[in-house]
Amino acid sequence: MFNTKKIVSALVVSMLSISLLSGCGKGNTGNKKSTKSANTPAVKVIDVDLTSEEYAFGVDKDDADLLASVNDYIAEIMKDGTFDKICNNYFGDGTPAEVTSSKLDDSKDQLVVATNAAFEPFEYTKGDKYLGIDMEIAAGLAKKLGKELVIQNMDFDAVCLSVGQHKCDIAMAGLTIKKSREKYVTFSDAYYNASQRLIVKGDNTEFDDLKDKDAIAKKLQSLKSTVKIGVQNGTTGKLYCEGDDEAGFEKLPITTVGYKNGSLAVQDMINGNTDYVIIDSAPAKCIADAINKIQ
Repeated sequence: MFNTKKIVSALVVSMLSISLLSGCGKGNTGNKKSTKSANTPAVKVIDVDLTSEEYAFGVDKDDADLLASVNDYIAEIMKDGTFDKICNNYFGDGTPAEVTSSKLDDSKDQLVVATNAAFEPFEYTKGDKYLGIDMEIAAGLAKKLGKELVIQNMDFDAVCLSVGQHKCDIAMAGLTIKKSREKYVTFSDAYYNASQRLIVKGDNTEFDDLKDKDAIAKKLQSLKSTVKIGVQNGTTGKLYCEGDDEAGFEKLPITTVGYKNGSLAVQDMINGNTDYVIIDSAPAKCIADAINKIQ
């Protein structure tokens, strides 16, 4: 949909640098085939979409007016080129815009956004500022509504729940439209097509000749329970590994290891504690680019 050239934040690079300097452990049971050389990257993303998903925003179920406003704004930015411009800030040659969160104040007219700011390029932090596709949309939406923007950063598992409990107005966190989440939120119109990707160590060649999702799924289904795959908690990647009837995912015979974010999952793979990682394609690229830049 867009060019995949990416500007990686200094914060992510710094965090990954610390992890890499901590040393690498011995692998478990995956990554058996390797062709290590001086030019081999630390990690690589297998260029095959394992899933097909749509992202949307999760709105307070009792706020029909906000839902209508959100859908109107999505249609507006899609039509006037604003959405493409925002995406170019993260996938092209644009410059990401820093977004400031105001302090929560019940006496003010505020738009309170629930997010998990560890999901670059959709939401992440740089100092006390927020950046990312969703965060720039949030800033534009708040301006459109004439409200002060408040961003509440929390674990991904709590994002929809916080809206369902009326603690926040809207969840903007790279959310895949999923029926089970409709218990807590009403989804807006979709604004982004997403997918899951597999990340392996750079010298792993096991998946190089597998060119479609069915071939990779077959390979993953042949693995043993001693193989560990890292995922971000609460995401489609975890459902892909553990199985999900609604999404049509058959449980993999591996051991799933959950993390707060994809960066931690990839770091643990590098350190030899897991064998592979499955996360969303855009964050997968950002993380891999950051790691390979500092190797």
